[in-house]
Amino acid sequence: MKIAITGKGGVGKTTLSALIAKKIAEDGNKVIAIDADPDSNLGSALGFEDTEKITPIAEMDTLIEERTGAKPGQSGSFFKLNPKVDDLPEKLWLEKGNLKLLVMGTVKKGGGGCVCPESTMLKALLSHLVFYRKDVLIMDMEAGIEHLGRGTSSTMDMFIVVVEPGKRSIETAFHIKKLAFDLGVKRIAVAGSKIRKKEDEDYLKENLAGLEILGFIPYDEKLIEADMRGEPVAYSYPEKVDEIIANINAYNK
Repeated sequence: MKIAITGKGGVGKTTLSALIAKKIAEDGNKVIAIDADPDSNLGSALGFEDTEKITPIAEMDTLIEERTGAKPGQSGSFFKLNPKVDDLPEKLWLEKGNLKLLVMGTVKKGGGGCVCPESTMLKALLSHLVFYRKDVLIMDMEAGIEHLGRGTSSTMDMFIVVVEPGKRSIETAFHIKKLAFDLGVKRIAVAGSKIRKKEDEDYLKENLAGLEILGFIPYDEKLIEADMRGEPVAYSYPEKVDEIIANINAYNK
């Protein structure tokens, strides 16, 4: 199973990514958790230590130059479009039980989908993980998905858009849906986040017509406080996480 989790900033992408990854790993599956959001802290949410000291792969200039043949940031340079990456996961990930963490980062300059050594390296590594690795892959990413490339995006099993009750979050969900369809993604679903009352669920159901809803994660002060302290996410509402995972499996049959 290869799943990308996306949505507007601040809606709870990292929290949901961590809860799903932890649960699937606890059930005995090997999981690769990919932090591909420049503003997220998936590693600390999963309980990895000293994640602030990790250099994202997108910022490993020496490695990128070694594998692509060009220095990051250089314009008009020639570089390899298919760099060797199959040996990198074991060298770069952190392990904790059945969980492996890869902090990929993103290309921060304008046009994250540009053809440059950094983006080429990330796309090649993601393609390798999607096509050739048997582990479950959970990717916490920013709202834009176009930088993944058509080949990698279309072979993901599912894109999950995390949505909180609010117009801007819903607008982002439909924007991502359009981007995903343009890239050939076949399965797109949503998960409600920060739900305080039944009316919040009803609001999302009413305004997300045409999108499969996998479930809802209630608003929880423990999750907010853990995030503020940089602590691992509390395993709150396990039955809600179980429901979302069950619906993911059912949707992908």
